[in-house]
Amino acid sequence: MERLSLLYASALFDLAVQEGLADVFMDQAAFVRDTLQGTECQRILIHPHIPTAEKQAFFKKLFSGHIHADLLGLLYLAAEKNREAFLIPALTALIDMIRRHNGKVTAMVYFAAAIDKGQLAAMTETLSRKLNKNVDVSMKVDTSVIGGPYIFVDGYYLDWTVKKRLRDLTVHMKEGCGA
Repeated sequence: MERLSLLYASALFDLAVQEGLADVFMDQAAFVRDTLQGTECQRILIHPHIPTAEKQAFFKKLFSGHIHADLLGLLYLAAEKNREAFLIPALTALIDMIRRHNGKVTAMVYFAAAIDKGQLAAMTETLSRKLNKNVDVSMKVDTSVIGGPYIFVDGYYLDWTVKKRLRDLTVHMKEGCGA
């Protein structure tokens, strides 16, 4: 599924860049993806007995006049080929491709407790400087880490949690004691 989603996303990405509409496509793809993730849309998309023409009419009613014709064409094609399950991954991949093209990445940062806006701004600035990219930080709470963050960003995994340090200390002590 991932390969086909990337194929659809790559084709749209190439069109967006060629036409100078990368930011427009990114915003519209996010709008479509978020809309399609709704319960009512999912029910219609995955229903095996709703004909292609009806699904295409549904897409037209929802999105015609609001999104670029090429994005609407992707929706029609997915319905025609019974590949509706590929839409959300393809749109997500397209958004990621355009963000990377624009030098932007998203960092998922996990802390044991919520941090304040100043700490979040400092984290964003540090990651942006280190990666030499514009970084958007999305913070999540994971109480199992005890303290310190772990971060997923641009293909990297950084773990500075107390939990990892305790695990490393345990391994080191076992190795040092000959256990």
